[in-house]
Amino acid sequence: MIIVISPAKTLDFEAPACTEKFTIPDFLDDSAELIDQLKTLEPDQIGRLMSISPKLAVLNSNRYYEWRRPFNPDNAKQAMYAFKGDVYTGLDAETLDAQVVDFAQHHLRILSGLYGVLRPLDLIQPYRLEMGTQLKNQRGNNLYEFWGDILTNAINEELRKQRTDTLINLASQEYFKSIKTNQLNAKVISPVFKDEKNGVYKIISFFAKKARGLMSRYIIQNQLVRHADIKQFDVAGYQFNEAESTDTEWIFMRKESAARSG
Repeated sequence: MIIVISPAKTLDFEAPACTEKFTIPDFLDDSAELIDQLKTLEPDQIGRLMSISPKLAVLNSNRYYEWRRPFNPDNAKQAMYAFKGDVYTGLDAETLDAQVVDFAQHHLRILSGLYGVLRPLDLIQPYRLEMGTQLKNQRGNNLYEFWGDILTNAINEELRKQRTDTLINLASQEYFKSIKTNQLNAKVISPVFKDEKNGVYKIISFFAKKARGLMSRYIIQNQLVRHADIKQFDVAGYQFNEAESTDTEWIFMRKESAARSG
């Protein structure tokens, strides 16, 4: 199986990575093209483009100017340890042992507006560029048009290498839209996490994001290769609901009492 997740806006480049191993992202030439364009924008333009505060706009303007190749552990950090936020709280990468990290390196992919597709140990430098950003570029009007078929082709190549025809989609809709599923040589399974609130089960963003990280961790920690085994996921009180699920959308539910105890 190949698992895809989203990146995070929150980054941690202060704490040291938990391993000296690293790889280099596959699409740095494309990233550099985007960085060159972002460098032409003034902070106020960045603020309007990304709907962020003036302080964050200045921070990211500086990040674009400081972005340099070649990447190495002195100026960059492995993606799995650099990203923070709800998904990565669930993943809790710092507590994974070396064997599990190696499995993740082969089976887990992070979609990124700037870097395209990342392996867990790919080095990244600080940035903010969400996939949904309407950044006009030489390839189109937004990042979906910039990346075109590149990300889909990359995932297809990963599927071929792994000799699998299953993709587990644990990314947000914003990021998964960058993959053209009609060109994908795989069955896509999208786990959906619903929490009980006042007797009604619904998707609660904060809990759902963390659950995506928890499931990613569950898959790589148990080194699952059969997608059917995902139905046994029972972390933090979630349980697979066969009746609510379809062939491609698997529903996991959690009672309100389980959420409180977790």
